[in-house]
Amino acid sequence: MDILSRLIDLAGLRTSLDIRCRLEGSFAIDHEPAGRGVIPFHVVLSGSCRLRLPDRRTFEMVAGDFLLLPRGEAHLIVGRDTGARPSPVRVSHDGMLPVRANGDGPPDVDLLCGHFDAAAGLSSLLLDTLPDVFHASLAGAQSQETLKLLVGILRDEAMHQEAGALTVATAICLALLAMALRALNNAALGTAGLVALIANPRFSRALKAVIANPAEDWTIERLASLSAMSRATYARQFKETSGMTVAGFLTDLRMTLASDLLIRTRRTVADIAVEVGYDSEAAFGKAFKARRGVPPARFRQQMA
Repeated sequence: MDILSRLIDLAGLRTSLDIRCRLEGSFAIDHEPAGRGVIPFHVVLSGSCRLRLPDRRTFEMVAGDFLLLPRGEAHLIVGRDTGARPSPVRVSHDGMLPVRANGDGPPDVDLLCGHFDAAAGLSSLLLDTLPDVFHASLAGAQSQETLKLLVGILRDEAMHQEAGALTVATAICLALLAMALRALNNAALGTAGLVALIANPRFSRALKAVIANPAEDWTIERLASLSAMSRATYARQFKETSGMTVAGFLTDLRMTLASDLLIRTRRTVADIAVEVGYDSEAAFGKAFKARRGVPPARFRQQMA
């Protein structure tokens, strides 16, 4: 499994589509802060709108755009016609989703709103290092045609509402997340975090080795050698690129892998400790409690 797929898998994301918005003219749709582990997203099927944060930062959204809020910030979806008085919004149902509309004419924006639920107890190294607003524009992306195709399928499923439409649509939204992250990776936009590391061929080589064999004794020297760098250069550039120290990343990754094994398998804590690179169950338990707040066995009981 490639690095990005593995990191998305470890996040344990479940996709939910909440509502479809077909809006025109002046409108302002308020979204309250999301709960813990809830990650809102929006996909523009056609037209355009704006997303505004409480600090007044504004993001232009056009057809094909995918926007994710990893920290679940409160936000407004607003129209471009800011001078007119907003029309009353009504909610109906199209057979697949609730539909929010404020007029009877052609909409200025057709928007799918949903959220990802991150699995309880699993911190996502990938999503935690994304910006507060992750906005992927399809224009100019290497995967532009495929992304447009997926958005087109989403639009068709929403319009025709055939059997299984909601299942198809939710699966495509997870695929859109992966492809939006891939587009950011390919664009190498300089965003700090794991996406930036994956985008760097030198760092990605070492990351792939660590994820494939977490039990290895991964020293900075070994990782630097895989990346064809000196120890000092590797440590410095790793921190500058990702915002994490090498040691902090290794520990977080091992605890994420361990959490996944504790939740999804019935392997003993001692076996899992060895699997993720700890010589003793006691050392693993101490490191796990420092990151998760409870010992491994208690964590497993709580997640059961």
